[in-house]
Amino acid sequence: MLISFGCPVSGAWAEPETLTRIARRAEECGYHGLWAFQRLLVGRGQDLAPPYRSVLDPIVALTWAAAATERIRVGVSVINLPYVAPAYLAKQVSSLDRLSGGRFDLGLGTGWSEPEFVATGSDPNPRGPRTEEYLAALAAHFSGEEASFDGRFYRVPPSRMAPAPVQAGGPPVLLGGAAEIALRRAGRLAAGWVSSSQASLEDIARGARIVREAAEEAGRDPDAMRIVVRGVVRAGRRDEAVPLSGDWAQIRAGAARYAEAGATELFYEPNWDPRIGGPDADPAEAAALGEQILTALAPDGSEID
Repeated sequence: MLISFGCPVSGAWAEPETLTRIARRAEECGYHGLWAFQRLLVGRGQDLAPPYRSVLDPIVALTWAAAATERIRVGVSVINLPYVAPAYLAKQVSSLDRLSGGRFDLGLGTGWSEPEFVATGSDPNPRGPRTEEYLAALAAHFSGEEASFDGRFYRVPPSRMAPAPVQAGGPPVLLGGAAEIALRRAGRLAAGWVSSSQASLEDIARGARIVREAAEEAGRDPDAMRIVVRGVVRAGRRDEAVPLSGDWAQIRAGAARYAEAGATELFYEPNWDPRIGGPDADPAEAAALGEQILTALAPDGSEID
């Protein structure tokens, strides 16, 4: 299982100097990738967790991180596809992939926040058909050749988008979602699945099994499916409900449990610690704790079995 790390995109530590330092330090420590997430706004009276209350745009933040590094991959978990037209996202993604030298992974979801749907004039439904058409439209834009697509929700007129992504066919696309139909869609159509921050070990094991079964039924290699886990880290006091909590040895043991559940990549997610991703935390203390977690949990050069 590959080990990655969550970017400073939320709350107190989401500052330019911290993002640069964490990105460079993560590369030095041998992490496989850096991951960001998307949150546009908080509606009046909407009860959202503190890390959602102040969030950098993931494409901009990952471009910043990629510019400060040379080898580490950058990924987003996830961009909500109803919010933005496929052509616009394809242009952003192609540009980031080219500027990073082909290091970008694209996670896509359908969203859940009603105020964001209203603010973007979007509708996630019907989720399945909309997602499938969105993937087809992205593929047309990523081809580097003249292509077209004519669907119910999205259309691509005969056209060519350039420059094309460095990665042939575009960056790998991972789909989010927890319902069985969403997991099966990831196995049929995507490079794999990326979990939510709330997924339990049991959820990961179930998701990995369903994604791989669906891939095999579709004639795809189930062993090639990527299962990317967003693992919330709570350094310090042990909480049995949070596998990645406690001292460093306990957190590493928790990571091994995700590998046993079928994960192919785990990114330690510090943004969910209110001492780091909380909007009212002290920026210097948040950055120091984030860097301490990053250093203490650095990969040792071998995959976690």
